[in-house]
Amino acid sequence: MIYYQSILKLASEKKKGLAILIDPDKFDVSEAAAFLKRIPKETTHLFVGGSTVVAQLTEGTVKALKALSNLPVILFPGDYTQITNRADAVLFLSLLSGRNPEYLVGQQVKSVAQLRISKLEIIPTAYILIDGGHESAVARVSQTKPLSQDDLETVIHTALAGQYMGAKLIYLEAGSGAKFSVQPMLIRAVKRVLNIPLIVGGGIRSDIQKQAAFDAGADMVVMGTVFEE
Repeated sequence: MIYYQSILKLASEKKKGLAILIDPDKFDVSEAAAFLKRIPKETTHLFVGGSTVVAQLTEGTVKALKALSNLPVILFPGDYTQITNRADAVLFLSLLSGRNPEYLVGQQVKSVAQLRISKLEIIPTAYILIDGGHESAVARVSQTKPLSQDDLETVIHTALAGQYMGAKLIYLEAGSGAKFSVQPMLIRAVKRVLNIPLIVGGGIRSDIQKQAAFDAGADMVVMGTVFEE
């Protein structure tokens, strides 16, 4: 489990991971080299995925990134069609913040035929959508509602449910282009009860916001929109 272990190792050594999320639907593969020059030097992982991505775009994006970078490329799929064996690993997401069975287990079952014959490392991940101030693509596509940042107990219990069900990672997501990111108070409260790494993304556009998430306990921060722009 090379790529999960790389995230776990960061957490155990109290180091921080920075993943850059690349949406193939907005990514020009001909400019991949220029894009990679713009991302921070402290980047540890590249995530590839989006809520409405065409499968062929995912494959082309991963191929371009692997040709130009030695960073681990991990799939962050919006649905089962966005899986390519060219990547190193896949976040096997279950959307625990919603109650739509299609995104709790339906998409996961549909992905098994391809995953079982792939060489991808499969990382079980509890995915929790948090209100970021606008309707995210995840909420729209999954037809679910995010959890309120004011409802600490529900967010904490949902994260713990993911851990108890065997998730290797907890991912708090405010959604791409969120007006505001997951607040430090919420990150701190969730991190306090977990025994597994915590990833935080959505609406993080500046070094100040990134550092605030790290200081609150995030083991990995995911940034994306700011580099697309």
